Amino acid sequence: MSEALQELAAHIELKRPAEVLATEIAFGELNVTVTPSGIADFVEFLRTDRNCRFSTLVDITAVDYPERAARFDVVYHFLSMYQNARIRVKLAVRTDEMVPSIVEVHPAANWFEREVYDMFGILFSGHPDLRRILTDYGFRGHPLRKDFPTTGYTEVRYDEVLKRVVYEPVKLVQDYRSFDFMSPWEGAQYILPGDEKQGAKG
Repeated sequence: MSEALQELAAHIELKRPAEVLATEIAFGELNVTVTPSGIADFVEFLRTDRNCRFSTLVDITAVDYPERAARFDVVYHFLSMYQNARIRVKLAVRTDEMVPSIVEVHPAANWFEREVYDMFGILFSGHPDLRRILTDYGFRGHPLRKDFPTTGYTEVRYDEVLKRVVYEPVKLVQDYRSFDFMSPWEGAQYILPGDEKQGAKG
């Protein structure tokens, strides 16, 4: 399998030198890093080329690297049932960059791209309906970014008096407290096994 993937990598590098930045075989799969601007043409090539035929889009996701200038990796997974192989395509983008949509090539990309937009805030140019898909209307922020607070920004609850759902800023009901590392109970009096030897003379 590794030899077949190496041949496939060489074929892709030869045929698409303008888009391919790097190839790597890891965990029995071929990883290809491409330029953001060429993603739609490259995906079309993967789908139609006789030696590739990656006709099934499995998933689109992203990874956040806040310390990098190109903060996000957008990651595409494809399956070729004809070649019995999988391929992972990655591209790096900055927060102010847009990624060309691949909906025209793979209609199944529609909801995947909406999810990546919702969770990471990555914009896809040419998408027919780029709006949130998992979070609520008016949701603030993008939950899978590493700088998103674990508490979120807004609390949603049903108000019995108003008889409707209300949105409020998050308020922690209890300040973070300082506990000792031996007991969850502050001021607990306890003796651990072996403590009685501390004052004993050698």
